[in-house]
Amino acid sequence: MNTERFLKRAENAIPANIRMISGCRDDQTSADVSNIAKFELPDPAGRSAGACTSAFLSVVYADDKKPDDDLSFQDVLMKMRDILSEGEYTQIPQLSSSRPLDVETKFDLTPENFTGAKRSVLIGINYVGTSGQLTGCHNDVLHAIDYIKNVHGFDDENIHVLMDDGEHTNPTKENIMAAYAKITAESKPGDVVYLHYSGHGSKVKDKNGDESDGNDEVLVPVDYKEAGMILDDDLLKFLAAKFKRDVFVTSMMDCCNSGTVMDLPYNFKADGNQTAIVPEENYDFDAVPELVSSASDCCTIS
Repeated sequence: MNTERFLKRAENAIPANIRMISGCRDDQTSADVSNIAKFELPDPAGRSAGACTSAFLSVVYADDKKPDDDLSFQDVLMKMRDILSEGEYTQIPQLSSSRPLDVETKFDLTPENFTGAKRSVLIGINYVGTSGQLTGCHNDVLHAIDYIKNVHGFDDENIHVLMDDGEHTNPTKENIMAAYAKITAESKPGDVVYLHYSGHGSKVKDKNGDESDGNDEVLVPVDYKEAGMILDDDLLKFLAAKFKRDVFVTSMMDCCNSGTVMDLPYNFKADGNQTAIVPEENYDFDAVPELVSSASDCCTIS
């Protein structure tokens, strides 16, 4: 498929401009860090944090302020990679998007032609009391809220938080998908959206044949044993493809196996070898309308 044809199909399949930063490739794990002092970040909750979120914020929010100099998307990802490497983490950050993107483009959550509201859904799951308990995901969310409010002007009334802390909305599968359904329905052309997920990620065997590696990447809600995982197919059809055209979305996925967890058609790996974002080879555009047409079988706004 030629470049113009690929872009046209991408625009039809996913109307919004979406950029997702993930903590690692699909075949990698993402670390939970017990001591975030090495990232020179505060620890407001006395807990640890995710390596990806910590590295990201140490680049874009060092000393509780935005950098003096503008950074490109490539700058942000490569600096994250350097920080992770210094901490002896092998994970490689990845950028995926719904549109072709010059990786030298200035990194910002808000485009210059911004005219609308700023909305956010932030999810942090520590799986409290389970054998898979994490310790840093709540802190990731607290840091991210501080960042989007102080640097990007998000208001509390448009920030929806899900955490398994007994205080916020519990991040069950139903509640996560309802939050995603609500933000896609409410967001209008010109709006800015920030999505954040810190928790477990994994992969399961692909059942519909749309994955070149034979696996679906998944998010792990707090009630995954009863309700199941959230597949990348779900994130494509109920989240990415549901945003309206001219909504500007940035997503941070700090979890294992998350490189392509939103199934976006363009990808860039910050491995030091790739210098440009490229179309996802063998991307199955034919599956997107089929997936979206079945969207009524999952989630409604309560």
